[in-house]
Amino acid sequence: MAMPLRQSIRVGTYLLEQKLRKREKFPLIVELEPLYACNLACEGCGKIQHPAGVLKQRMPVAQAVGAVLESGAPMVSIAGGEPLMHPQIHEIVRQLVARRKYVFLCTNAMLLRKKIEKFTPSPYFAFAVHIDGLRERHDESVAKEGVFDEAVAAIKEAKRRGFRVTTNSTFFNTDTPQTIIEVLNYLNDDLQVDEMMISPAYAYEKAPDQEHFLGVEQTRELFRKAFAGGNRRRWRLNHSPLFLDFLEGKADFPCTAWAIPNYSLFGWQRPCYLMSDGYVPTYRELINDTDWSKYGRGKDPRCANCMAHCGYEPTAVLATMGSLKESLRAARETIGGNRDKSA
Repeated sequence: MAMPLRQSIRVGTYLLEQKLRKREKFPLIVELEPLYACNLACEGCGKIQHPAGVLKQRMPVAQAVGAVLESGAPMVSIAGGEPLMHPQIHEIVRQLVARRKYVFLCTNAMLLRKKIEKFTPSPYFAFAVHIDGLRERHDESVAKEGVFDEAVAAIKEAKRRGFRVTTNSTFFNTDTPQTIIEVLNYLNDDLQVDEMMISPAYAYEKAPDQEHFLGVEQTRELFRKAFAGGNRRRWRLNHSPLFLDFLEGKADFPCTAWAIPNYSLFGWQRPCYLMSDGYVPTYRELINDTDWSKYGRGKDPRCANCMAHCGYEPTAVLATMGSLKESLRAARETIGGNRDKSA
């Protein structure tokens, strides 16, 4: 796990505080969606399927920042839609960073070079660029040629300016272990991004393409083969070791979607950003008034093939914190990853 040491200590301290306060449910990271509009039409995404009136809306800065503060989460992932289309996205980031929240701005990078002047490098901030494969595969997944090349140019420019840059890659049943190895090798070795997040594609019900999502056994076999030969340890993956075990089928966990809540234009979304069982105006209502026991594989048919990080990464993190052996394992990988980056 390549999370910076400062961030690892901050998150670890936060988790310890929750345990000492005997809080059963608390947020690890908030997924903030201040708009649904996007400048691409990816086949695996259902966000831009909202009506035109909704796509025109932009969340006010105070509302966005207030939701994160209400939750108390130490980390924020700003998504959408395409966040860089929000005219005040830089101000949302600035205010969250000023409050020492770790902010990841998820972007397809089409507007990044144009908007980068509005942002300031900080250890609390990173651009998280979506890269689903090398040139041909990525451009096919976003249904537009030239997007991969622009994303690569934007990553290089952001790194040149001193920004932390991470990536997020979603893999489908059209992927093979080799296509995963190729893109992660490129991101890790050639572009030298700071961290990489990976995810099996989940059957998002509003997505135009419903044919290429992965099942559980497909996911396990795919990542088990991709991780072979020391790749898993060599790559700077922004995941806990136990979550990577989960992807390989070496461990299994219940869903804890409450730990990565989603806040959007409609409010706090039940139970996660991939499913929509209604919205509530406050974080407290989301936590207290949602029957979390109904969700997860084996409980809700919609969750049958889900191995997404929003449900299972926090379970892996909590399991790590509850085990001295796993805590030491995660610490070793964190320190090793930071040593590799500074070499």
